[in-house]
Parts: sequence; C-alpha cells; structure tokens
Amino acid sequence: MDTPDMTPTKWRKSSYSGDTGGQCVELAAQSRVVAVRDSKNQDQPALVFPRAAFGALLHTL
Repeated sequence: MDTPDMTPTKWRKSSYSGDTGGQCVELAAQSRVVAVRDSKNQDQPALVFPRAAFGALLHTL
C-alpha cells in the first residue's frame, strides 16, 4: 500500500486527554486508512492502517 499524504487531514486525540501535553496519541481518518501518531513528535512518521485492520485492532483491544 502506498503511504497516503496525511498533511491536510485533521488530527484528533481522545477527549480524555488534557491540554497539558502528556503522553497521547492522535488519530486521523481518511476514506481508506486511519493513521496514528505520537502527539509529542508530530513531525515523525505516522503508523497508517487500512480501515478494516484498524477496526479489527480496536475490536480486539
């Protein structure tokens, strides 16, 4: 799978995360993929999953 450009995508973090920084992950969804990144290292590459695989991960968790 080619890595999609996630630049124009809105990144979101959990409503349980505070505004003080902390250790959070952020998610961004596009039509075919979901990306996950470290909120403290936003310039680093994100992990990108096909939507079905990400859904299976959440179901397992």
